[in-house]
Order: sequence, then C-alpha cells, then structure tokens
Amino acid sequence: MDAYASLLMWVIPGFLVLMTMEILYGHFKGNQTYSFMDTLSSLSSGMTNILKDSLGLIVIIIPYPYILNSIQTFNLESSLILYLVAFICIDFASYWNHRLNHTVNIFWNRHVIHHSSEEFNLACALRQSISAWIGFGALFLIPAAFFGVPPKVITLLVPLHLFAQFWYHTQHIGKLGFLEYIIVTPSQHRVHHAINPIYIDKNLSAIFCIWDRIFGTFQEELAEEPPVFGVLKPVKTWNPILINFQHAFNVIQDAYYSKNILDKLRIWFMPTGWRPNDVIEKLPREVINNVQKRVKYNPNYSFLMKGIALFHFISINFLLFFFLENFSSLSLSFKFIQGFIIFISIFGFTSFFDMHSWAPNFEIFRSIVSICLLTFLTESQFLFNEFYISYVVMILYFITTIIATLSFKNKFKHS
Repeated sequence: MDAYASLLMWVIPGFLVLMTMEILYGHFKGNQTYSFMDTLSSLSSGMTNILKDSLGLIVIIIPYPYILNSIQTFNLESSLILYLVAFICIDFASYWNHRLNHTVNIFWNRHVIHHSSEEFNLACALRQSISAWIGFGALFLIPAAFFGVPPKVITLLVPLHLFAQFWYHTQHIGKLGFLEYIIVTPSQHRVHHAINPIYIDKNLSAIFCIWDRIFGTFQEELAEEPPVFGVLKPVKTWNPILINFQHAFNVIQDAYYSKNILDKLRIWFMPTGWRPNDVIEKLPREVINNVQKRVKYNPNYSFLMKGIALFHFISINFLLFFFLENFSSLSLSFKFIQGFIIFISIFGFTSFFDMHSWAPNFEIFRSIVSICLLTFLTESQFLFNEFYISYVVMILYFITTIIATLSFKNKFKHS
C-alpha cells in the first residue's frame, strides 16, 4: 500500500493538469463540459476511492495466487510477451467484470457511481466505487493464471490498466479512424456513459474494443443520436458516499416491502433496475423515460457559496495529500483515523451543498469530532511535534468550517 500511495502522489497532479487543460479548452472553444459542483463531486468521489484502496478496505474471497497454483499450465518467462499476455488477460477480465456490474441488479451498486455524473469529462473518470467491499475479481483472471502470470505482474499492471482509461472521458475528441477498430476511444466511451435507449449497456471494454465486437456489446456513436449522460434513475446528490450505496439501499427496501417471497429472493440477481410489481406503486422512484427532456440536478449557488465549496475541497485535499505523503510514517491506527476524518469531511461538505436541513448540524458535529480526534488521541502529540504546521492548518480548517456553517445555517431547506 505504501507504493500505491507514493504512485498516487505522481498521478493525481497529472490528472489535475489534464482536467485544467480540458476546462480551459472548453472555455475558449465555447463548449464547456464542466459544471462547478458536479466537478467537485467527481473529484471528491476519487478521493474516497483513494482512501478505500490505500487502507485496503476489501475482503478477498478467492485470491489470485490460489487460482494460479490450482490451474497454472504454462510458465512464461519474464519478458515483453509475459507483460503483453498479462495486460490482455487483465483487459479481458475487466470486460466481464464490467459486464457483470451492468447486468445484475445488486452488482450495479458497485458501478453506479461511475455513471452518476450528468456531465462527461475527465473529472467523471475519477468517479470510482467504494462499495465494492467483496473482492472476487480473481475469478475473471483464470486465463492469466492458466498462462502462469505471476501475482506481482498483475499487481503492477492493474493500476496502469485503470489509469489508461482516464484519457477517453472527454467530449472534445471525435472519432479516431482506424483506431476505432482496435482500442476504446472517446467516441465509444461516450456511448457507454449515455442513457439513450440505443446506447444502454454498450461498449463495456476498457482498453481493447475487440471484446465488445466479439461478444455483441458494441455500438457506434451516431451523429443523429447525441449521447445524454447520467443514469436512468437520477441520483440527485453531490454526495459520493450516498451515491455509492443509494442503489443498494433501494434494492434492500424493495426486497423488504415486497410481499412476494420469490421476488424478495430474486431481486438481487435480476437484470439491473428490475423491481417487484407490488413495490413499484408503493415506492415510486423517478425514472427518465424521455432522455431528451432530462433536467439536470443543478441547484443555484451564489458566488460566495461556490467559494466556500472550493475552500472545503482544497482543505480536504490538503488532508488527503498529508495522508498520502506521510503514509509510510503514520501508524495503522492513525491512518484509519485520518481516513475517517476525510470520509466524514467529504460526506459533510457535499451534503451541505445538497442543502439538506440536517447538513449544517452534521458539519458542526464532524468538525468538533475531528478537532477532538486530532487533539486528544495518543498519536496527537506525535502529529503536533512532527507536523506542527500541518496540524495547525487542519485545526484551523475545522474551526473555519464551524464559523462558516453557522453563518449559513438559517438558509437551509427542510428535507
């Protein structure tokens, strides 16, 4: 995990530079594909995913080394061929894992966060899941195990495979000629993120589009059918933690209230979005039937409110970079404390800008809890002695949050 945290210290600034370039390009071309709070929500989602991965918050059911030891047939030597075979196997596994998430109801909860943005840009590429708590991806790596790909090669290539999917989340690159028959392109991935009926559940490949063409899930982007982005059941929140578990909550709720025993059992494994007939009327939920008339979730914020949102985002990024920069020197308990503080800070500030009536009280509560955790725990003296300036900045952020929240508390709606 130390190596992963160190890698992120290089990758994240690169992503931010590319997003800034895309924003500036869209501005000067008069085709801006970013909106303010949607962008902060996307980036905040990426932060939660970084925390989850860095802290190793996953339960592996079937580890890859076990499968490797069970079915290895070949033993490829460490060479370019080994890495090429490994990368193709990872991409093949990604396709089927992705397809599972799109076709089975409960597994959609692992992936809905990535599709939840109603914009399409490089920032939404960072909307990655924290709800995939159970790891079974090794099952899709059986071909890699068959060829004897070592675990260390998989561990090396999986992050690179993920990062290589960043660039094609853009509306500013058109079709790419013969490359459209080889790799996944921005045009193909726009189709994948669209909710137009003709585009739903298409183009599931990650790097090589050959899988879609072989297994019947390819769809070309049509000039007469501009993609409309988002999900058919709009999430209507900026809070990435709520988005991560919203679908699972709905499935659990439907299973609980359905009177049909069979429906209670099969709802988990039915096609994505399926609901028992007896709960559709009892628990109506908004579904987009006409994508051309979709209205985006976009509350109106004053310039001052946007400034406060940006202040929160920058401050929480400081907390995250402190966490990553000093990951190897922090105790395990403090890593989880710092991770918890960042999680509740993201939950709090995004809920605040959803304008929930309970959000101001939660903001004050999480700031007080964070100050207490940073002040009274056994690691606090170490933090104060070794990272004095960082410690002061953290405390000032939470104090400022309390003051700013009290200033706006009376403007919130009841929800």
